[in-house]
Amino acid sequence: MKNNYNFILIILTLSFSGCAKFLDRPQLTNENDETAWNSEDNVRLYANKYYTDFFTGYGVGFDNAGALLAGYTFSDDVLFQGNQSNFTRSVPNSQIWSYATVRSVNIMLNRIENRMSKILSTEAYNHWKGIGKFFRAMRYSELVGTYGDVPYYGDIVSDVDFDNLYKTRTPRNEVMDAVYEDLKFALANVRLNDGDQFVNRYVVAGFISRLALTEGSWQKYYYKNQDRAKKFYELALEAAEFVISSGRYDIVTDYRSIFTSNDLKGNKDVILYRHYDAAVNIRHSIVSIHNLSESVTYGPTTSLIKSYVCSKDGLPWQQSAEKNATNFSLDSLIAKRDSRFEATFHYKNTIKNKASFLYITKFLPRPVQATVATGGAPGIDYSGSNNVTDAPVLRYAEVLLNWIETKAELASLGGVAVDQSDIDRSINKLRNRPLATEAESRGVKKTARLQLTSLPVDPSRDVQVSSLLWEIRRERRMELTFEESRLSDLKRWSKLEYMDTDLNKDLLSGGWVNFPQEAPAEIKAGISVVKLDGQVVVFNPSDASSSAKMTGFYRYTLNSGRQPFLNLSNINPYLAPIGRVQIDEYAAKGYVLKQTEGWPQN
Repeated sequence: MKNNYNFILIILTLSFSGCAKFLDRPQLTNENDETAWNSEDNVRLYANKYYTDFFTGYGVGFDNAGALLAGYTFSDDVLFQGNQSNFTRSVPNSQIWSYATVRSVNIMLNRIENRMSKILSTEAYNHWKGIGKFFRAMRYSELVGTYGDVPYYGDIVSDVDFDNLYKTRTPRNEVMDAVYEDLKFALANVRLNDGDQFVNRYVVAGFISRLALTEGSWQKYYYKNQDRAKKFYELALEAAEFVISSGRYDIVTDYRSIFTSNDLKGNKDVILYRHYDAAVNIRHSIVSIHNLSESVTYGPTTSLIKSYVCSKDGLPWQQSAEKNATNFSLDSLIAKRDSRFEATFHYKNTIKNKASFLYITKFLPRPVQATVATGGAPGIDYSGSNNVTDAPVLRYAEVLLNWIETKAELASLGGVAVDQSDIDRSINKLRNRPLATEAESRGVKKTARLQLTSLPVDPSRDVQVSSLLWEIRRERRMELTFEESRLSDLKRWSKLEYMDTDLNKDLLSGGWVNFPQEAPAEIKAGISVVKLDGQVVVFNPSDASSSAKMTGFYRYTLNSGRQPFLNLSNINPYLAPIGRVQIDEYAAKGYVLKQTEGWPQN
């Protein structure tokens, strides 16, 4: 029922590749290309390489690029000790898109269509075309999300076809229309079941719910094109509904366990996961980086902490009837906030998180957390690059959130209004997930249901966002924190101003710490706290009364905000520029490469 991929698949020896490891295998060479496309097994082996391209999970070894948590530290959820990460503010000397994956997939599709129509059954032929189109759509969605207009290639380009190789950038809408058609084909033709280790139609549909929602949002909020927004929202809704109505998936696992299991096979919360196995030396290091023993220099912002609703009534802290709603001590937050807070953070403040004193334990198994918290060592399996916990690549929870957001967006464009049953089917289903025994022992309760007739009146709400969409977005933030969603979400909503540290001072402070009681040894030069009213109190070693004032949201005094990035000429934080070298290379060959929208050509 579930889909995982194990690197055993990746290291299979290919009879036609002449290469020991599939990951190291280059595209088919002219020498073996003529004989390779003769069986479905060979097509499957060729397609396997895309799994690690698109489904990173926790990465492999010490390579955490694009991995959960480590690969997604640039957002309004994450605070660094010292300087905050900045947006690109000038055109780089050298930078451009990579088309290696596009070319590889186009080869696959070309060979299937031109050489395998009589080898494969009609069903297999359409399935593998669907797989190829799915991966091509994935890659073009990435390219468009990064650069906007990009050259579109729907087939193989000859190495000597310079007019095509150096073609102008294709308008985003034209590229995404091709992506739309690829996704529709994949949704109609990829197999419902192709084995536990392979992409099937449910995996395809889950990702379509993400990709189409993303493009719909870009069209609505950035490009202001409501018709195109509706087109992609409707595709997202169709795909998400396909997954939900299948009945194959559910919310049945406590939150932390989804990220810390050694084997997610059969877990109904997960649509696709990446499996790690010490027996074949496939491990990662995400747990080790945050094993409570290692010091880290980034942690949650006060902004993120404040976003968690109170469990008693599901309301934001400013509005909640919870008597301790304004108490931000860690014990109170754990017991009184949404259960995902306790599942995401350690239950004691610690200098091991130098940025915010609040340690991220979302990816740390609870037994290891308990061992380290009482003075023990994490053990070899949770140190170095020895981790084998499985990585959820696509969760059912995300599909539910994609679905309810899409429903709300379509309603805002004249579609059917969201009703309480929609909220119950999505957000309230997440809030009703099982609680871990350890969480219950700390007083954690399930969060109250969101009621459409009495939506929260959040004084922090962005007035440009409806109350319903605001709560849907909040739920997404709580559910997907430190995964791959947040920066992408801010971009597609055209809300990068949330990351402006001049506008949002809560981005420069972390967790609430009572230093006199919890960490008296850390009261020294360099610390300050932010009171609930925003007042910053800096520790003064020469003032005997200063120590007693050190209770509030911790802020390292040398924290510096982001450089300005909004509303500046020749800077577009939403889309990446291409390099000057690449523009010059095109010109040297007699072609023109236009710079990305919002960036200077020269």
